[in-house]
Amino acid sequence: MDLLIPELGTIVWQTVAFLILLFILTKFAWKPVLKSIGERERSIEAALDSAEKAKEEMARLTNENEHLLIQARSERDAILKEAKQLKDQIVSSAKAAAETEGAKMIEKARLEIEHQKILALAEVKNEVSTLALDIARKVLHKNFQEQSNQEQLVNELLKDIKLN
Repeated sequence: MDLLIPELGTIVWQTVAFLILLFILTKFAWKPVLKSIGERERSIEAALDSAEKAKEEMARLTNENEHLLIQARSERDAILKEAKQLKDQIVSSAKAAAETEGAKMIEKARLEIEHQKILALAEVKNEVSTLALDIARKVLHKNFQEQSNQEQLVNELLKDIKLN
């Protein structure tokens, strides 16, 4: 049992050794350990603050990106609407121009046909009259070659005149 109960001298020397060890640790080890723990605590707090700032910045950027996306979609829709209106306007303008040009071409063709028809009719009349004159000349020439035929025609004409 002697081993379990220490003697007074051993307790004193152990206490002195403990106090010296405590002083040495306090002087040389405790301050650097506390300093490194403090630095570690500050770096952890700084990292947490940085993470919180980064999280806030990320949320702000996400919100800003969503706003920009909505704005871009709105601008895209406006541009598409304007392009559709412009396309419709160009198509209707081209269609109206084509219809106007087609109507002008049809009217021009109709006038040209009418003009050609008048020219053809005039030419036909000239040909018919020339032909009729040629036929009449040939018939008269043949009929009036003899003197008796001429006198007979004159007498018939005189009888027609008296009857009227």
